[in-house]
Amino acid sequence: MIPEELRYTEKHVWVLRTAENGVRAGITDHAQEQLGAVVSAHLPRAGDALTAGQCMGQLKSTVAAFDLYAPVSGTVVAVNDDVAARPETVNDDPYGEGWLVEIDLTNVGELDNLLDASAYQDLTGRG
Repeated sequence: MIPEELRYTEKHVWVLRTAENGVRAGITDHAQEQLGAVVSAHLPRAGDALTAGQCMGQLKSTVAAFDLYAPVSGTVVAVNDDVAARPETVNDDPYGEGWLVEIDLTNVGELDNLLDASAYQDLTGRG
């Protein structure tokens, strides 16, 4: 199931608006299934400046690596340390406890460039 309240990138990152200028982001269920069991997470640090589309980190599994691309431009204000300590959380709960970063947006309008659930479903062929 693809959550309706989220927005998505074509690089399989979801975004949840948490405040007027804030979002939480993580990878989609589709992405974690394709990646397999996540064994390590290399995430940006709080205070890092991001540009939409910029590589901001990487998840590694036993079979592949998954580059994480910033869904929006802004400043990282929080990183999910639980994922760094227990990377399998991304597999267990990608839309909840497996979130990766929180970002303070520099341009709220960038949210309009993201896919809605229906468009993401069309992209992945999943429901």
